[in-house]
Amino acid sequence: MKFRTFIALAAFTLAALPGQAEMKILTGDFETGPDSLVQPDVPQGRLEGPFEFHSKIIADTVRRYWVFVPAQYDPAEAANLMVFQDGQRATNPQGSLRVQNVLTNLIHDGSIAPTIGIFITPGNKSEHYPDELGSSNPNNRWPEYDVLTTDYARMLIEELLPHVGQSYNITDDPERRVIGGTSSGAICAFTVAWNFPDAFRNVISYIGSYVSIGARPPADDPDGAWSAGGQNYPAMIRRGDIRPLKIFFQDGSNDLDNAWGDWFLANQQMVKALNYRNRVADERSEDGPRYVERHVWTDGKHSDSHGGSMLPDALRWIWSE
Repeated sequence: MKFRTFIALAAFTLAALPGQAEMKILTGDFETGPDSLVQPDVPQGRLEGPFEFHSKIIADTVRRYWVFVPAQYDPAEAANLMVFQDGQRATNPQGSLRVQNVLTNLIHDGSIAPTIGIFITPGNKSEHYPDELGSSNPNNRWPEYDVLTTDYARMLIEELLPHVGQSYNITDDPERRVIGGTSSGAICAFTVAWNFPDAFRNVISYIGSYVSIGARPPADDPDGAWSAGGQNYPAMIRRGDIRPLKIFFQDGSNDLDNAWGDWFLANQQMVKALNYRNRVADERSEDGPRYVERHVWTDGKHSDSHGGSMLPDALRWIWSE
């Protein structure tokens, strides 16, 4: 796969274990490209919000969300949908992602169809979302993003999307929907699609936290069984039924390695598991879908910058077929 943003990049390889192929690690300049910047000759959409949303499924929380409406949006035509976690990061005009700019430029050049963007913060346990998050207003990020329950997905699919859908004509075709995020937001996006592929079949996963952040022993029985965390996904993928998912992964060889896990290893395990399950399905001549994945390994740290530079081409790839 050729990425326009990779023209100036080089690659080196890591030594492989016996029986494994060499791993290519991209290095170089991952600066934000023109597709992620405001272009003066391109019709600009509008970023509406932030709005507050109170969920009944995830009770006693409030979250903020923004809605991006492209200039080409026609209420008579159902628009594509892109959902991105950590909405304040996704829409930061000085950040690495700048998703609203990417959508604007890709719609204008015809790479993707008109797309509504919804950018959502994690919940907050307070009556109104605070302007400054502090210890007195704990953020609900890991209990929503890093666990393998369906609460967040149900909040999104059953509550928030119908709410936004009252104002905008958004497709219900899962092939025309993409959900993405970085770090814990990435595993959250994967969990939504994994559990509800009839709602989302495309995932963008940057520096995904497929580690044990969400795994906790029962509070009243520390010696009891641990709850599931992201480190369980490779086993679930290898042994479970194949979902009709298309996933773009990016991670860096200098990502985090701590008590929760090794991020770079965890992302490699995800890719290996998806390809293993496809191989077994082919060997058994199983009917049904196959996972479609692309991955780019860089020398990056736990940062949005490398993934952000690839976002335009990741979206082109996702909606290229």
